[in-house]
Amino acid sequence: MQAITASDRDAGVSGLTLTDRPYPHAAENDVVVRVHAAGFTRGELTWPGTWTDRTGRDRTPSVPGHEVSGVVAELGYGTTGLTVGQRVFGLTDWARDGSLAEYVAVEARNLAPLPADVDHTVAAALPISGLTAWQGLFDHARIVTGQTVLIHGAAGAVGSLAVQLAREAGTRVIGTGRSADRDTVLALGAHTFLDLDAGRLADAGEVDVVFDVIGGDVLDRSAALVRAGGTLVSIAQPPTVRPEDGRALFFVVEPDRARLTDLAQRLRDGRLRVRVGAVRPLAEAAAAFAPGQRVPGRTVIRIAED
Repeated sequence: MQAITASDRDAGVSGLTLTDRPYPHAAENDVVVRVHAAGFTRGELTWPGTWTDRTGRDRTPSVPGHEVSGVVAELGYGTTGLTVGQRVFGLTDWARDGSLAEYVAVEARNLAPLPADVDHTVAAALPISGLTAWQGLFDHARIVTGQTVLIHGAAGAVGSLAVQLAREAGTRVIGTGRSADRDTVLALGAHTFLDLDAGRLADAGEVDVVFDVIGGDVLDRSAALVRAGGTLVSIAQPPTVRPEDGRALFFVVEPDRARLTDLAQRLRDGRLRVRVGAVRPLAEAAAAFAPGQRVPGRTVIRIAED
């Protein structure tokens, strides 16, 4: 099969090449998925799991990409809950070869059934962003109706979904971003937009929850906005400045089949929109990793057609 491989951690994007790789082995409780579409995170070439397995052993050359949508091609020993030929989507394992390939072996529990009326391209853009948004808002910040939630990077992959979920939950949503993002963020459902380029973060006033995807100075300054008993949650870095009388935490997204199923249903109902930008073939996946590209919506790699 063909796959994008990363062979040199010091080379960065220039070390990504399209190569021939062996067909993956389905271990116990695995499935092999014929990949139709795959998502990736540009920063994943810096993640330890890209270069080592769970025991810390080197595993280069490795295949990046951790979001997948496709069809089950094979079941590993003991695998239950999924069938050959079934449409699925979800997360590939952090420390194993990923989804930028024609086939990938995945733990079955990390995948959810994909309804026939949800396109693979859309589904491949949902797992990391959708689960991150949900877990940050509901599992960690524990938002409730009537609260005020400030979402940084509200036009981005995670932020755009967080805005929609927080609005549906009955909170007052303040979205931040660059000035060019204003119309997008308000159309997603935010009640107010704050332009970070203008540096007026204090205009948000007191909020119950800050959901940060940016880190750095923006994260540090956000702590002062959290009212007593509130929560500052970040996926960018562990907060170094804490709210005076509240919680501050950092988390990494975890697989969740039940929540993926729920998110897919929200797509079907029209309650959730995923912003897909560029769709590129596998041969162009390495170029899609290049830094500095600002594409509205997620870039998805299309590998096979239905």
